[in-house]
Amino acid sequence: MAQTHLDKIEGLHQLKLTHNEEKLRRMGGSYDLDDHGWIPLDLTREVEPVLDKESGLVTGMEAVTGTFANFLDAHPVFLNENSAFAGCWIGNVTHMNAPWRDSERFWENEAQLPVYNITTRGLYAMNHCAPDLTIGLELGWGGLLRKIERYEALHGEDYRAFYEGEKRLVLAIQRFVRRHAEAAAQLAEAAQNEELRAHYQKIAQDCADLVEGAPRTLRQALQWIVFWQDVDRMYYNGGAGQELDTLLQPYYERDVRDGVLTDDDEVVWYFASLFFNDPHYSMIGGQDPLTGKDVTSRLSFLILEGQHRLNIPNNLALRVHENVNDELLTRAVKYLFEDGTGVCYSCGTGLDKGYMRNGRPAALARMRAKVGCNWTALPGIEYSLQDVTRVCLAKPLLLALDDMLAAAEENSMENLLRHYEERLLTAVNLIKDGVDWHVKYKWRNRPEVVLNLVAHGPIERGMDMSHGGVDIYNFACDATALATTANSLAAIEQRVVKEGKLTWEQLVTALKNNFEGAEDLRLMLKSVPQYGAGGTAADRYAKYLADLYTHMMRDTPTKDGFTVLPGIFSHGDVYIHGKNLGATPNGRRAGEAISHSADPDPGFLPGGGTAPTAKANAVASVQSGWGNSTPLQIDLDERLAKEMGGIENVKAYIKTHDKMGGTLININVVSKEKILEAHKNPDLYPDLVVRVTGYSAFFKSLSPQYRQQVVDRWLANG
Repeated sequence: MAQTHLDKIEGLHQLKLTHNEEKLRRMGGSYDLDDHGWIPLDLTREVEPVLDKESGLVTGMEAVTGTFANFLDAHPVFLNENSAFAGCWIGNVTHMNAPWRDSERFWENEAQLPVYNITTRGLYAMNHCAPDLTIGLELGWGGLLRKIERYEALHGEDYRAFYEGEKRLVLAIQRFVRRHAEAAAQLAEAAQNEELRAHYQKIAQDCADLVEGAPRTLRQALQWIVFWQDVDRMYYNGGAGQELDTLLQPYYERDVRDGVLTDDDEVVWYFASLFFNDPHYSMIGGQDPLTGKDVTSRLSFLILEGQHRLNIPNNLALRVHENVNDELLTRAVKYLFEDGTGVCYSCGTGLDKGYMRNGRPAALARMRAKVGCNWTALPGIEYSLQDVTRVCLAKPLLLALDDMLAAAEENSMENLLRHYEERLLTAVNLIKDGVDWHVKYKWRNRPEVVLNLVAHGPIERGMDMSHGGVDIYNFACDATALATTANSLAAIEQRVVKEGKLTWEQLVTALKNNFEGAEDLRLMLKSVPQYGAGGTAADRYAKYLADLYTHMMRDTPTKDGFTVLPGIFSHGDVYIHGKNLGATPNGRRAGEAISHSADPDPGFLPGGGTAPTAKANAVASVQSGWGNSTPLQIDLDERLAKEMGGIENVKAYIKTHDKMGGTLININVVSKEKILEAHKNPDLYPDLVVRVTGYSAFFKSLSPQYRQQVVDRWLANG
């Protein structure tokens, strides 16, 4: 790359590190979430919330959009000499954190959720659906406003609040964009050299054009996306993007044809600037919906290059499938070795076949983009509410043990599993009932005011995306604690039933006492062969649990007829669910973390030499198979990765897991020495980036307990 563009990208990299230090200071030293792109600036003035007259809360379309508009008007502008784009976001609209109206909260359901250790409940959640940014790019903010006004004229008074609210938001966004145009013009006027003057003049002109008009060039299209990303993040941390290469290919081709773009280095800088703005989840690669042919283009490589050159936390995915472009996959794995992390690998074979089992055609399945931490969704036509609903598989086991010992029946594995199935079904039905309630009342409390603008149906129908605005409704719910529960069942079977080394009563007493004074018993339970080792009782129970949960969640719809697609994924619930969970029969103490997603526990394979292959086989064996994902997390020492055969063998590993029906692979490649040193002294490695559970973050930004989970995974692989 030309040194000029390399210098600008390096300037953005260093600015990100500076911002991160201030963010850590403001957040008490760590944060265990997606890095997010928020910048540590402050509002220009205090925001006055608009309150619903009936409830006194910021709830309902008028209050929500009024408060959001006030927030946008008080939001500072941001421009930088190294970024191709204007705009940032400084945080969420915290003035909306009050709950729903009391009369529309699901109090009965809420009371039962803690019994089953359900903390990520889906009910009341926001976002986590895929936008179709084509709508906004084709219309621009002015066109969106005219579209709202056109459909408002076709609807009656009952729809007035919806349309007035959406107009209020778009007008506020236009003011936000206009203020950036004015600020850029002022910086251009004050610039000390011609290069800087031209830089800010270009930004000023693009922003001025975008107040009303639709983007005409690739740079303007990306500037429009930057503003959309900022607004989306401000509203409850929306973070789903789109398949960037196919979305933006027409702009790139036209610019090259018309001579607007003559240097691909400039395009790389554009995408580095986009990724600096925010690590929205996005995708490259994939298949043509109708033909199945790979859609990789020159732009796919430029996007990947932008991520690689910037080298900060990023949530870009590469779609792997039977016809995947080998050169793009090779480049991605090469950068994985160079950077220590990189894209995640969204496995189209398992995802597409699974989604088709729901009665959807292949063309529709191929349109599902990987635009979330662990999830895919149809852009703009599917309300999916992904990654915000989880069921803990371990808590029903503890409840089942109590149920069996309290009943006048034989204590046996068969009876334990019968009680377990009853308890798990209750937890599943709590989630399903919450889905129905959510659809009935969400639109009246927390409408999807941002996503409504870039979805097919809400503006046309005057209906919120969550309440009839789109055509397809597929909810999702992920299970957690698979290995914890499978290893627990195997330990019970081995030590209590087969060997008789302790009674059922002794087991439950030890669990209630958190193994106090019973360390020998705890280690005896913990030493049973684990899930992932291959051919163990724990492997059998993992398959039983995955199938049981899948059938309970997917075979029957909710009472109102909605489908819930099962998957296995934990995110940060490894600690949340662990904190609220008593000791478990696998030797885990009360309050300790549960197992990670569908991965075997660290140390599951004695010796660890073939752990990556064994782990991939284990995760492939427990896929739910309905289009929701069950990710595989692989953390490799650099030397082990080279011993595996380097780039070619890692490519084969990715392709094989895809063929086996896997759905998502997250990979880190860092030396064990480096990760241990960074854990001991994070300040030595301020720009070390890792994939944590599907999202990307600075290792330094994570709390010690989160860093420990990452370290344990490296140590377990030899």
